Amino acid sequence: MIQYLYWALFAGGMVSLYFAMRSYNNTRDLLSTGIKTTATVVEMITVSGSDGSTYKPVFEFADRQQEVRRYESDISSNPPAYKVGEKVKIVYDEKDDDEVKTISFWGLYRWCIVLLCIASPLLIIGGGYLLYMRN
Repeated sequence: MIQYLYWALFAGGMVSLYFAMRSYNNTRDLLSTGIKTTATVVEMITVSGSDGSTYKPVFEFADRQQEVRRYESDISSNPPAYKVGEKVKIVYDEKDDDEVKTISFWGLYRWCIVLLCIASPLLIIGGGYLLYMRN
């Protein structure tokens, strides 16, 4: 019966690993085919939570047709990561308005890293037990 638990851990690790690789590949594709430009932080949105307030930046940038586009970051922090008026490098997909990322380690690879942190112990514990029981 305990073997099912370890199979479930191993399977959860494999699913997390799959989505981590998918996230990495999407980022790699965006970096190779996306349009790189400079955006300006125009606003900081206050996000209130049980632990206090965090601040989420809103960026504005001009696309190739010189239309001004806005991008609200998914990440909020305290202290704020950016200041209003600050220039930030971004990459965006011209065909997909939702595909915008700041060019920074955490801006590009955050989901890949988070999913790998989940997958690693699940694969080690589940896979280690299954390999041990095989011998």
